[in-house]
Amino acid sequence: MNRAQMLTVNEIFLSIQGESTYAGLPCVFVRLTGCDLRCRWCDTSYAFNEGKSWSIDDVLTAVDSFGYSLVELTGGEPLLQTDVYPLMRRLLESGKTVLVETGGHIDISSVPEAVIKVVDIKCPGSGESSRNLWANLTKLSLRDQVKFVIQDRVDYEFACDVVEQYELGRNGTTVLFSPVHGELSPEELSSWVLADLVPVRVQIQLHKYLWGSDARGV
Repeated sequence: MNRAQMLTVNEIFLSIQGESTYAGLPCVFVRLTGCDLRCRWCDTSYAFNEGKSWSIDDVLTAVDSFGYSLVELTGGEPLLQTDVYPLMRRLLESGKTVLVETGGHIDISSVPEAVIKVVDIKCPGSGESSRNLWANLTKLSLRDQVKFVIQDRVDYEFACDVVEQYELGRNGTTVLFSPVHGELSPEELSSWVLADLVPVRVQIQLHKYLWGSDARGV
């Protein structure tokens, strides 16, 4: 008898995509419970443990109820739950554009090729840079994106070194530099990028400017 495919879900909601090259678009977010990282500025610590068990069919029904085709799987760390992979496949089969945001420390090889992977490489200021799985940067397609959340000049130089070493940006992969909200100004980060001609896209967390840094489910 086949095991029932179940996921522990923190929340499912419709919002404006706040990050990535899809920023500004309406997007259905499926936030899964659980994370084995503890980044210093984590803004979703409520997803570490809070959640309820959902079947994949129920998740699909909830996603379809919003009427939008862009879906992001996030967390927590969504790749910790093994049934996230059949969920991805089912979402793709239903015609959805699927993004998955992952912390960069879990092998992305099992993520379906058509899923857009947003891989968050941890800088030193996060306290979790030792957890980066560097092999992931050799498994990216041109549709995938690499994100660095940057606290200060040390983080910036670390991110630039990674971009250069793996030829990110110049090989067609989209690279996102995001300032830690409330700690590094977008203006200062932008000035560094302009001065150094780094092949990256500076982004802000649009949702925090729309609804505030503590809002949930928006």
